Amino acid sequence: MDKKDLIAHSPVRYFDVTNAGLKDGEMGLITAKKGLGKTSILVQFGIDSLLNDKALVHVSFDQQSSNVIAWYSSVLAEIAKKKSLNLDDVNEEIVRNRTILNFNQETFTLPKVVNTLKALKDGGTSIASVVVDGLDMNKTSADDIKCFGDFIKKEKMTAWFSFTNEAADLKGTLAADKLDNFATVAHLAAEGKVLSLAILKNGEGKVSLDAKTLLMTKS
Repeated sequence: MDKKDLIAHSPVRYFDVTNAGLKDGEMGLITAKKGLGKTSILVQFGIDSLLNDKALVHVSFDQQSSNVIAWYSSVLAEIAKKKSLNLDDVNEEIVRNRTILNFNQETFTLPKVVNTLKALKDGGTSIASVVVDGLDMNKTSADDIKCFGDFIKKEKMTAWFSFTNEAADLKGTLAADKLDNFATVAHLAAEGKVLSLAILKNGEGKVSLDAKTLLMTKS
């Protein structure tokens, strides 16, 4: 099995059509109500980075490492199953290039995460992409978000965040001084039996999610 096959069939290719993908140095935000599929979307972005040989750090504020690992295994298996691909050659490489960090927001702020990422880099860990899941943006200051964004920009990384929020418009998502730090904002919502990820900032259109697998798919 050629890794190029997995890249070509990555669910993120459906997201690419919206032109809302991140460039180096940019951050993106995925919002939705609790339990709808934000983590799955972030994991899909993470897997796509790993398949493209971009070392990833997954930061979780609401799940243990074992749960995060299970997400990656499940999403990767679903991608492979759709195209009858064998994962044996890829799993080891993905695990080798992925670092998972768990923090408690009550005691660990985004600037502290930046310090941890700097320490990892100084210790020889390569980092090209970051996903931050489970952070309550309402309890995070605009200055802290900017601090993280400045680091991502300086290091030419990309970073995807999730945020539990039901607003379907940009104005209702976050205060302007926080939103300014994100190049892309997209909102996941249920439309009848269909899950749809709508681009609110940077790009246009919607991406459907398979209600069973939570993979991004053709609209």
